[in-house]
Amino acid sequence: MKIEGLITFIRRSIMEESTQTELEAAAFRALVKHLREHTEVQNIDLMNLAGFCRNCLSKWYLAAAEEKGEEMDYETARVIVYGMPYSEWKEKHQK
Repeated sequence: MKIEGLITFIRRSIMEESTQTELEAAAFRALVKHLREHTEVQNIDLMNLAGFCRNCLSKWYLAAAEEKGEEMDYETARVIVYGMPYSEWKEKHQK
């Protein structure tokens, strides 16, 4: 069994799916809050160290919304992650 399958099996065995969703949502909100508070961490640093950045997170959010049939554009997803329009964040924080 692949590790992903094992993790899914363990999660479903331990908790209800709605609880899992609530925990994942809380973790997402904590990550977004952390990234908003640490604007000194540049996207290129995140890409080099973690393999993803705020833009990636925005794209994943957009893809999840589209998968659920929600209408959203990339810029809206970026506002959700950055906490402001990307152009404003870039002007204030990008080095």
